[in-house]
Amino acid sequence: MIGQTVAFIFGAIVGSFLNVCIYRMPQGKSVVWPGSHCPLCEKRIPWYDNIPFISYILLKGRCRFCKKIISPVYLIVELLTAIMFVALFNYYRLSYDLFFYIIFISSLLIATFIDIKHRIIPDEISLGGIVLGFILNAVRGFNLRPFSFSPKPAANAFLGIIIGGGIIWLTGFLFDLIYFKLFKRPAIQGETESMGGGDVKLLAMIGAFLGWQRALLTFFLAPFFGAVIGVLNLLIKKDHTIPYGPFLALSAILSIFWFNKILSLVFVR
Repeated sequence: MIGQTVAFIFGAIVGSFLNVCIYRMPQGKSVVWPGSHCPLCEKRIPWYDNIPFISYILLKGRCRFCKKIISPVYLIVELLTAIMFVALFNYYRLSYDLFFYIIFISSLLIATFIDIKHRIIPDEISLGGIVLGFILNAVRGFNLRPFSFSPKPAANAFLGIIIGGGIIWLTGFLFDLIYFKLFKRPAIQGETESMGGGDVKLLAMIGAFLGWQRALLTFFLAPFFGAVIGVLNLLIKKDHTIPYGPFLALSAILSIFWFNKILSLVFVR
């Protein structure tokens, strides 16, 4: 219980930093400097107003200075991060895998919430994640006692990058070729690509961390979630476009915990 409590608190603190990244990255601002400040009146937030969950609740979701409402997304990100860290701790305990997946899921959370609001996925997350995922998997190949190195994790990460990014790019390319070129359908609202470059790079990043098999599972799972939200979005908002990054992220997280179970359900004997 102590371990889960520490993981929850640590996750909430990390979630607070993820909120900074989510807010500042699309604007090209530093995530380190200046310190935390109200996004509305830009007054510096004192430390006692920056305690995850507690400060938001005590201030009733409003800035101490300008009294304007602070988006509940800040609270949601902190809560999701804390929950995910507890789940990872329960699954991997104190291990290299815990450190590995904390970095991965934190990156997915940043990409998800930025994509929801701005319809972009920053290259700092996707391209940086591709490099970092490959390096962390290469490190996994080292064994200190006795000293040895296995290229298998790095090779799996490399294949994950190629197959993950390649399959989603090829799918979008073929759809655009058939829909826009062969059937000569006009683009709606200026859209000329069914799959954005950010999604391609995000799945390549997922492949760098999880390898080619889980990248493929992520690719096939994401449309099921996307279809449901897409239909609701079309019926309610009359908008045919949706950010696809969140569905890739959700599917990747599911593949971390339930990869074998999902495969056993699909390929039931």
